[in-house]
Amino acid sequence: MAQLRIGCVVMAAGNARRFGENKLAVQVQGKALFRRALEAVPAERFIRTVVVSQYPEVLELAHRMGFVPVPNRHPDWGISHTISLGLGKLPEMDAALFQVADQPLLRRESVGSLVDFYREHPEHIAALGHDGIRGNPCLFPARLFPELLALQGDHGGNQVIRRHEEDLLLWEVPAPELTDVDTPQVLAQLRRDMAEE
Repeated sequence: MAQLRIGCVVMAAGNARRFGENKLAVQVQGKALFRRALEAVPAERFIRTVVVSQYPEVLELAHRMGFVPVPNRHPDWGISHTISLGLGKLPEMDAALFQVADQPLLRRESVGSLVDFYREHPEHIAALGHDGIRGNPCLFPARLFPELLALQGDHGGNQVIRRHEEDLLLWEVPAPELTDVDTPQVLAQLRRDMAEE
C-alpha cells in the first residue's frame, strides 16, 4: 500500500487554559515544546504536513521547516476548528495523522512506525498506545473525514474514535512518549524525570 496518500496535521493552536500561559513556548531541555513537536514529524512519510496555530513563532518555524502554516484566528472555537482548518489544507488524501504539540518525549521514529503500521491496515484507525491505553498521534482513513469535519466546539477525534472502537488499532510505545504536558505540575514532574535519566 505504498501508494497511499497520507497527510499530517500538527495541532498547535490551543489556549492551554489549564496551563495558564502559552505552554507551547515552554522550554524542555533547551527546546520549546512546539519545536519538539515539529521535529517529531517524519515529514518524508507524508504528502503534506500542515501546522495549525494561533502563534506567529510556531507558524514561522513551520514555514522554515517546509510545512504548510495555517493560522487559527479563532482558537476559542475549540479543537474541532483546528481539525477542520488542517483537513481543509489536505486535499485528496487517503488518510490523515493528527499530532498534538505538547508531547515533549514523542519520538520521530515512533510516529514513522505508526504510519508504516497504518499502511498495512488502511481501513482502520491507528494510534500510538501503551498497555492498551490509547494516546496520540492518531491516524484516520479518509472515510472518517466527514465525521471529523462535523465535530463542534472542543470535541476532537476522541468522539469519532468512540463511535468506531472496533476499528482502532494501537502501536505500542513506552508510556513517557504519550505524556501530555497539560499542567505546570506535569511539566515539573517531567523535568524531574528527565534530569534523573
